[in-house]
Amino acid sequence: MAAPMTLTSKSRASTTPTPKGAWKITFLLFLFMLVNFADKIVVGLAGVPIMTELNLTAEQFGLLGSSFFFLFSISAIVVGFVVNKVPTRWVLLVLALIWAVAQFPMVGTIGFTTLLICRIVLGAGEGPAASVAVHAVYKWFPDEKRAMPTAILSQGSAFGVILAVPALNFIIVSYGWHYAFGALGVVGLMWSAAWLWLGREGPLAEVESAALREQRVPYLQLLTSRTFVGCVAATFGAYWALSLGLTWFTPFLVKGLGFSQAQAGFISILPWIFGACVVLTTGFVSQMLMARGLSTRMARGVLGATPLVIGGGLMAAMAHVDGAAPRIALLVVGSGLCGSIYVVCPPMIGEFTPVAQRGAVMAIYGALYTLAGIIAPVVMGKMIQASGSMVEGYMSGFTINAVIMVISGLLGLALLWPNSERARLQAHQAVAPEFA
Repeated sequence: MAAPMTLTSKSRASTTPTPKGAWKITFLLFLFMLVNFADKIVVGLAGVPIMTELNLTAEQFGLLGSSFFFLFSISAIVVGFVVNKVPTRWVLLVLALIWAVAQFPMVGTIGFTTLLICRIVLGAGEGPAASVAVHAVYKWFPDEKRAMPTAILSQGSAFGVILAVPALNFIIVSYGWHYAFGALGVVGLMWSAAWLWLGREGPLAEVESAALREQRVPYLQLLTSRTFVGCVAATFGAYWALSLGLTWFTPFLVKGLGFSQAQAGFISILPWIFGACVVLTTGFVSQMLMARGLSTRMARGVLGATPLVIGGGLMAAMAHVDGAAPRIALLVVGSGLCGSIYVVCPPMIGEFTPVAQRGAVMAIYGALYTLAGIIAPVVMGKMIQASGSMVEGYMSGFTINAVIMVISGLLGLALLWPNSERARLQAHQAVAPEFA
């Protein structure tokens, strides 16, 4: 039976240098996530013009928002097992090409069914994106240096909205929503060309060689560990808020609060600007706390889950204040605080998952928490459709989101113990798994 990692071995691990080129790859993967979220946000941003042109009800638009996630989880799991054996460099390239191709049919005149199918295909291509990108970047950084790269990847989502929304909204207002999709297709092709030229596989903990020499842990044991369950539960609540923001925030501003499409485009970036600050701060603080010797239970688990509870409380207050400005402020801060959990969960899972299984476990984690993306937009659509007024329907939907965030945060606080998880898994293996 192998002994748990000793202080001496941990100290040696902490001196692992960062390979040359790691930050270049991190920047390329940041752009990858930027394109990913620009693709996601475009339907919500163009929600009112799409509903008007295609004559969609709130429930139909909610279905359109959810359709993106129909194959999201399935493809994430399948590709997660693929990247255990296939270099992430080529998987990332194929995913980006799928995104680009799925956008171009919207440039022409289409109906609801075509739009629905294209969003399903796009979701299948984007489902594995985050987990594969994280798995790829972790091949360039040792465990104790992963918080900031993870935070930077997470910022691809924020900047994908902050940078894309003004540009896409200008195209929507000036030329129509169809061309916004075409512009995203072109950007996807540009990233694919850059990655083909500059993308490389990380030298740390090479998957192919690790798979041949290390002891694996049964997947059931990994997936039922309390920290894995806690990560899924906590991120589920955060992703509920994110999927509502992607689909319903701009329509809420236009139809619920009376802003114009141009005004709503600029307001729509506020949650992402605040969220970017939260994510970068979380990454910096987490890495600093670990450098000072705090356990990852505190430096990752508690740090990431607590803001979910606070954010849920703020969002619950929306229904009890009047006026557009207070409601927007509570929604921006409440939903933005969710960003902390995206920074800490991937490194926590990486702590106790053997290298050769990390790609699949990360993918399964992503597949489970993004199920919120299927449910949340439909629930909001039904709340709006069933309520006496549109604003009342939105408030009901955001209140449901608030309750889910608080519960998710509390579950995270109770379950996230990555440091003891790693020791437990090592203690139960005849040959120590290789963690990196």
